[in-house]
Amino acid sequence: MVRSPALWPLLVFALVLSACSEADDQRIQNMTVAEAKSRIAEGKGLEQIPKSVWKQLLPEDRYKVLWQGDTERAFSGKLLYNEKEGVYVTAGCRLPVFSSKHKFKSGTGWPSFWDVAYPQNIVLKDDFSWGLRRTEVLSKCGEHLGHVFKDGPPPTNLRYCLNSLALDFEPAGDVKQ
Repeated sequence: MVRSPALWPLLVFALVLSACSEADDQRIQNMTVAEAKSRIAEGKGLEQIPKSVWKQLLPEDRYKVLWQGDTERAFSGKLLYNEKEGVYVTAGCRLPVFSSKHKFKSGTGWPSFWDVAYPQNIVLKDDFSWGLRRTEVLSKCGEHLGHVFKDGPPPTNLRYCLNSLALDFEPAGDVKQ
């Protein structure tokens, strides 16, 4: 029991904070698809959308790539041969990430880029799956996009090897910054 009167305000604050946190957690767990769509449209609170809601919002193949780290079959993606000018956005959170100006033909079977156009929307993480050390490319809201390798063209010598299912394409002029 707290006997010092000076500590009572701290104890009350901690209890209120804990109750607010539990209420927020419950609200997030009970988020509806409509609430999630609103967050996506606003571009806010995306990292709080539960995977159960993403599963309702996305086709199964996209969900598996974005939220379970799956990889689409090589040479099967709709964006592999896209040569239009514009910006590639993440398929779930709709974050701009790569520009067509940085896209190149790597011959690997997946869309490849030598640089990130919107680094504020990208997170790189060590990935030790499959017994290999690789660098995973994630969006800032947690979507798995692919991997980055050090075998790309100059000037960066990087190859961001991404899943078409993890991306959508927005033609030049249609992109929200």
